[in-house]
Amino acid sequence: MTPPARTLNAPVITVVDPAERTRIDAAGTGLFYAIHRETVADAHAELKRRPVSAVVVSVTRCGHDAERRMASVVREFPMVPTVALLGTALPAPETLMQLGQAGVTRLVDVRVPAGWMRLRHLLTEEAAQEVERRTLLAVRGEVGEAPADVWRFFEAVLDRHDPAHTVRDLCGRLGVVPSTLMSRFFRARLPAPKRYLAYARLLRAARLFEDPGHSVADVAIALRYSSPQSFSRHLRLYFGIPAGQFRREMTSERMLERWMAELVRPHLAALRTLRPLALKAGMPERPPRVLPPSVRDRRAAWQARAR
Repeated sequence: MTPPARTLNAPVITVVDPAERTRIDAAGTGLFYAIHRETVADAHAELKRRPVSAVVVSVTRCGHDAERRMASVVREFPMVPTVALLGTALPAPETLMQLGQAGVTRLVDVRVPAGWMRLRHLLTEEAAQEVERRTLLAVRGEVGEAPADVWRFFEAVLDRHDPAHTVRDLCGRLGVVPSTLMSRFFRARLPAPKRYLAYARLLRAARLFEDPGHSVADVAIALRYSSPQSFSRHLRLYFGIPAGQFRREMTSERMLERWMAELVRPHLAALRTLRPLALKAGMPERPPRVLPPSVRDRRAAWQARAR
């Protein structure tokens, strides 16, 4: 079976007036959530720390002092759409001109009720372009019909907003023992779950590098590597190239194609029948292992000597 698309729940940075914050929160219910910041400078700093789907800035917060910072946001993060919000307070005409000069091309007038619906629709469209969601749709298109727990696995691997970084973490969310999950992938001659997690992380890295405002260190921090050096070692392990070369050569589209070519297309038959999370029918629950007395005594003696 192919499950319905999940809700987006994508993060959006806002720099808006207090009265507009509650309206944006209401407009985003089930589709996106707002990270409210006070100034454009704060939003610029937040963009470096985490992946987001869009930036919403009230026109009243974009005076002359913020024009240069707005231009930096648009120039350094061209893949993150910036939306100007025209609220109840009418801005000076030169403010709108400054926004256009800074590169902001999307303006939503929320002085009418339809404006909030248009904002919701616009941000939903932008969130749907996230690389994780595009990857999941590509996998569904190639695999077609598959057991529900296959899709649970892929959705957990491609969860952008609370990603798992280890097989143990992934298995905790899926409710399966790590050794069971790994052995089922091994028996099906599929790539190890660890490789799916690693490639999902590098999908996000390729997408972030498409914005020149992200340094190697920014991406390493955003993806929760322990250090930029750890990120570089991860790249060398899987791709054999340094971070600088990955940044220059690997776009999100190329990384998506590599994901499909290595992890999906060669394994379509196995993925269509895989049951990675299923319990074996008719199998009784395994009782806890009890060691014979002689083994327990030797182990206790060894532990006492070790202390």
